Amino acid sequence: MKMIKLGQNKTEVPAVIQGTMRFDTLTTKETAAMFENAMENGTNFIDTANCYGKPEGLVESIIGETFAENPGLREKLILQSKGGITFFEDGRPYHNYSKDHLLKTLDNSLRRMKTDHLDYFLLHRSDALFRPEEVAEAFEIMKKEGKVLHFGVSNEVPYGIELLQKYCTVPIEVNQMQFSVAHADMCVQPIATNNHEFYAVDRDGGILNYCRLKDITIQAWSPFQHGFIDGTFIDNPDYQELNDAMQRVADKYGVNKTTIAVAWILRHPADMQVVCGTTKQDRFSDCCKASEIELTYEDWYDIYLSAGYPIM
Repeated sequence: MKMIKLGQNKTEVPAVIQGTMRFDTLTTKETAAMFENAMENGTNFIDTANCYGKPEGLVESIIGETFAENPGLREKLILQSKGGITFFEDGRPYHNYSKDHLLKTLDNSLRRMKTDHLDYFLLHRSDALFRPEEVAEAFEIMKKEGKVLHFGVSNEVPYGIELLQKYCTVPIEVNQMQFSVAHADMCVQPIATNNHEFYAVDRDGGILNYCRLKDITIQAWSPFQHGFIDGTFIDNPDYQELNDAMQRVADKYGVNKTTIAVAWILRHPADMQVVCGTTKQDRFSDCCKASEIELTYEDWYDIYLSAGYPIM
């Protein structure tokens, strides 16, 4: 497994993460098998969130029961969760980054997962009403009490991070962003800049280069999606040219297109982590194989062009 140095603290971590958003369909026995499979493939980094599953916290509860049934398993893992998304009684989501709510969210997550700390805690998207001073206070309490070791954000733009970091004594080490071959705007925009192309529009404030500049690790989620929840681009007839290019590269390295989709992300010099949320052991193993491959410039740009992105 390729290892990267995460964030300003340069903690060495695996480049591929086991995501758990869909683990609400798994039993505790199946969850344990997924975690063991991940470790066999060289990664022990697990990502979850308080809002995964219905009712709220279901996936965290499954993880906690899995830990209870498998003594010693928690200690082998790097455990990351996210908080800030909550729900009205009718199921509608909203964001709440108030100090009290974040502290309560963390305590609920720890209780559900039957652990005394998280290795990483991330703000889950952005709250329009957030006060950075309150978030900073919450983070400082979490750190002082030993409940969280490292902190991050998700789907956040540069000035949102700057505003938060102005008040936080702890560094923001992670920004979890959607990124895939078919959802690559944050690396396409700099190439298309100063043109009238669709991709020349700066929609994220230059977040990719900002994170590189500030030593913030991007965790790429939904590495196989072509939209938010629209489905995968692999073997999708609407992405035939892209699939043909990926198959050419896959044949060259003796792997499949799943592996190449992850290898394409890992080839970027930003040293991203890739969050692979599959519930299939063999597919997760295919994701991990990507760390053994380094695509050439020609491989990477062949896939890039086949996805329909411009070269100026």
